[in-house]
Amino acid sequence: MKSLTHMAANILKTANVQTKIKLSKEYSDMWFDDRKNYNRISIGNAACPDIPSKPNKPELLPPRSMPKRKIGTESGKIALIHSVAHIEFNAIDLHWDIIARFGHMKFPISFYDDWVSAARDETKHFELLSRLLIDRESYYGALPAHDSMWDAAKITNNDILGRLAVVPMVLEARGLDVTPNMIKLFERSGEKKAVEYLNIIYSEEVSHVSYGSKWFNFLCGRNNLDPKLTFHKLVRKYFHTTLKPPFNEEKRADSGLPPDFYWPLTENEP
Repeated sequence: MKSLTHMAANILKTANVQTKIKLSKEYSDMWFDDRKNYNRISIGNAACPDIPSKPNKPELLPPRSMPKRKIGTESGKIALIHSVAHIEFNAIDLHWDIIARFGHMKFPISFYDDWVSAARDETKHFELLSRLLIDRESYYGALPAHDSMWDAAKITNNDILGRLAVVPMVLEARGLDVTPNMIKLFERSGEKKAVEYLNIIYSEEVSHVSYGSKWFNFLCGRNNLDPKLTFHKLVRKYFHTTLKPPFNEEKRADSGLPPDFYWPLTENEP
């Protein structure tokens, strides 16, 4: 049988959207079925590509070159759904990447359970958002997108603590801040399916941030590091900008992120 890191690397090397989704679902099901019944799949140590293979669409633009759309319009709603679908698509790769890239490190088996579970969730989220786009006679790839999530990920390719700090504990935590307003936008227009899907995504993203927080604190404990000071140091090193309030303090707390972790990062380093 393939090792888990070989499965992860295979997904990262897959450019086709539908094939990537199919493999992500198959491999996550294989992993959890094996964990329940056999424990035959090893972690392994596969070669991880520097960046995942990309589909031909969407066209990737610098963030500042992205076209502006009015959120309340139909085209604006399509653009909003497309942008979230792009985030979820990237998150599939990001979660498999942490397994392939750092799988050689000695982690408890629950580390791999958490990130396979997160990748499976992101796969489901992408499929839900793709349905919303199809309902609107659009599709993923119809609009341009930007690749800033991978810009943040690439600079932490050799730093597991930096990756956990920047991706789940900063970028995904930001999703907890902004998703409630997206839900309200679709609630105001009576779009029940969009509200239902976004609420599913919102509730499950809390777990993904909590996985980042859990394993960040685990590694800090193992290396005798102060988690709060280490988080501040790494975010300032890799994120290159201050964090922007308002923050969803309730959901961040549910994810294991106390206010003294992120509020000091709203200001430039003294």
